[in-house]
Amino acid sequence: MGYGMKRSIHLRQIEALKAVIETGTVSQAAEALLISQPAVSKLLAHLENDTELQLFDRVRGRLVPSAHGLRLYQEVERIFAGVKQIERAVDLIKRAERGQISIGVLPAFSGLFISRVTGHFLKLHGGAHVSITGRSSQFIVDWLLSKQTDVGIINSVIEHPLIKAEPLGAGNLVCIVPLDHPLAERAEITPQDIAGEPFISFSSENRTRQKIDAVLSEAGVTPNSIIDANLAQAVSEMVADGMGISILDPLFAYSQRDRLAIRPFKPDIQSDLKLCTLQGAAGQRLVDAYLEATRFTAATMLARMGLTASF
Repeated sequence: MGYGMKRSIHLRQIEALKAVIETGTVSQAAEALLISQPAVSKLLAHLENDTELQLFDRVRGRLVPSAHGLRLYQEVERIFAGVKQIERAVDLIKRAERGQISIGVLPAFSGLFISRVTGHFLKLHGGAHVSITGRSSQFIVDWLLSKQTDVGIINSVIEHPLIKAEPLGAGNLVCIVPLDHPLAERAEITPQDIAGEPFISFSSENRTRQKIDAVLSEAGVTPNSIIDANLAQAVSEMVADGMGISILDPLFAYSQRDRLAIRPFKPDIQSDLKLCTLQGAAGQRLVDAYLEATRFTAATMLARMGLTASF
């Protein structure tokens, strides 16, 4: 005796299975599928008959997925995820053909920096359309992997085989102090120089904060932290207003450069600022052009602060 199904299942049956499991009830599944409850029940009954599997248990009038139902749902999810990847790939191709490019950027760079980058890009590619969204690094990485974003600017360590990440900026963090601060006279600043100085820190869960604390601790220095902030712009503005000193990536301090002394910090603390694309995306004309515009803007801003780019 063979083990084949009575007849081939069809997409609407699978959609009914997926909807009931995800919404929890036949009535909500019917709403999601824009059909009646009896129609959903009929689709499920046909699916069970065609597969010769009991996909649901009836518990107090409700359908509860059986072990077979959950296993089939997992396969369905895997297939639907593949279909979504194909849809995103199609969208990526269409965006490139229409001259569209999507950018994911840190909120700290969603103002002046991204405006300068995009302005430079559009001078050379005036017919293109640019979509810009500001979110956290993890969201941007996820969007790159799902092909919803073409270029990402993040401040995080990223080691993923599908993502190409290059350093963006000077490569190392700097110390920023108010212009009238005694440390502004130094050519470079060390942990011993900042001992006891009012210090403006990033929030404790911030990776940059953790790297700074580790270097200071190794030097036997405990920063006199008077303020914690999770936005680099806020940190640089508070330093410019004379509330204390701090250590951060110089590109975050650019908007306040006329009110700050920006000095190299030793020993080096590597910046996590990265310019990212999906592997294989380089070679697309607009992606390459936007990457170049980003590098150019970063190098120009660093030069105005007396620093050089690391790329």
